[in-house]
Amino acid sequence: MTEILDNLVALLSLEPIEENLFRGRSEDLGLRQLFGGQVLGQAVSAASQTVEPGRQVHSLHGYFLRPGDASLPVLYEVDPLRDGKSFSARRVTAIQKGRPIFTCAASFQAGEAGLEHQQPTMPEVPGPEGLLSETELARQVADRLPARIHDWAISAKPIEIRPVTRVNPFSPEPCAPIRYAWFRADGRLPDDPHLHRYLLAYASDFSLLNTALQPHGVSVFQRFMQVASLDHALWFHGDLRLDDWLLFAVESPWAANARGFARGHVFDRDGRLVASMAQEGLIRLREDWQ
Repeated sequence: MTEILDNLVALLSLEPIEENLFRGRSEDLGLRQLFGGQVLGQAVSAASQTVEPGRQVHSLHGYFLRPGDASLPVLYEVDPLRDGKSFSARRVTAIQKGRPIFTCAASFQAGEAGLEHQQPTMPEVPGPEGLLSETELARQVADRLPARIHDWAISAKPIEIRPVTRVNPFSPEPCAPIRYAWFRADGRLPDDPHLHRYLLAYASDFSLLNTALQPHGVSVFQRFMQVASLDHALWFHGDLRLDDWLLFAVESPWAANARGFARGHVFDRDGRLVASMAQEGLIRLREDWQ
């Protein structure tokens, strides 16, 4: 693994403090608050450490309750709701400053045979070869990046993202609420299926709400926009590897009442659907931005 990928793996590993209680470090990405993907990945990590070997997380439903502080660690309290013959259920609460900032329920299952089908099919888009990464695109406009995210935006990332759909965040024009991007970890990962799911949970918070902004010709880089995740749902459909290219296909079918809704599918290079997700978030026009 590269050093930056190793740092992300360490970020998601968590420190056991007491039975069903874990502590995670925080990472400052230059955002106004803690990156939601970090909390998602760490919550999956915490819950996974409390189930019997062989059971993998297959779904997560969570709510972002308060903005997190990227300068402080996060405590994760796991409530073991049930361990059945086939499924285990866990409730996870992320805590900072004595108050919950995120809560979720997660379900785990051991692998078993069953009926199989897949719909939708993988979109026909260009492959990742030859596409520029988000980091390379950011370096082309480095002089226009906000100071708080400048260094992070132009530096190497543990997860490389190569957009198929490119939107100018500084001068966005209205376009269809559809976005495609290839992504993978920047290095070889261990053969730990839990780890690949932690990392997908971390990456699943990228680009969802941005897609809901596209029909309106606005972006998160514009100071009059207030954008924040409200809830997040994630389903794992099968084994996956984050160190091979995956396609993130996102669409936003609705926005109103200062909220936007987006849903996405993740496909591997063979066109197999490996995960799905949905998110609703705040997309409010600030009245006091000037």
